[in-house]
Amino acid sequence: MPNTETIRDKAMALLARREYSRQELYRKLSQQDIDRAELEMLLDELTTRGWLSDLRFAHAYVETYANRFGRYRLENELRERGIADDVIQTAMAEIPPVESELSRAKAVWQKKFRTLPQDADERARQARFLQSRGFAYDTIRRVLSVSDNE
Repeated sequence: MPNTETIRDKAMALLARREYSRQELYRKLSQQDIDRAELEMLLDELTTRGWLSDLRFAHAYVETYANRFGRYRLENELRERGIADDVIQTAMAEIPPVESELSRAKAVWQKKFRTLPQDADERARQARFLQSRGFAYDTIRRVLSVSDNE
C-alpha cells in the first residue's frame, strides 16, 4: 500500500501538468491502493493550499474549449467533471452571450463545411454537427440560414 507522501507526489506531478477538478484528481488517485479518508484529507489539503481549485479548472477549461464548443456542451462537460453549477456559471460568465455564441458557431461551421447546405439531408447533417458541438437550435438555425451568411 503506497503511503500518503507517494500519493501527494503523484498528485503534485499531475497538477504540475494541467489543472484538474477535484473529482478528476480523486478518480486518478483512487486507482492507487489508498484509504479513501486519507485521499479526501489530501485533496482538502491541496484545495486549502490553493493547488487544487474547481473554479480555476473551470476557467481554464472554458478558455481552452470555447472556440470549439457551444455553451451547452461546455456546461455539460464541466458537470461531468464534478464542477458545481454555481462554479460553472461563474466560469461561463467569461463568454459573452448570444453574438459571441453565433460567431463561434459560424467559425466552427466554416472550418468544417464552408458552403451552405444544398438540400434537406445536408442541412440536417450540418445541424447535427453543430448540435453535437453544443450550440443552441436558434444559433444553428441562424448559422445555416442564407441571409446571415451572405
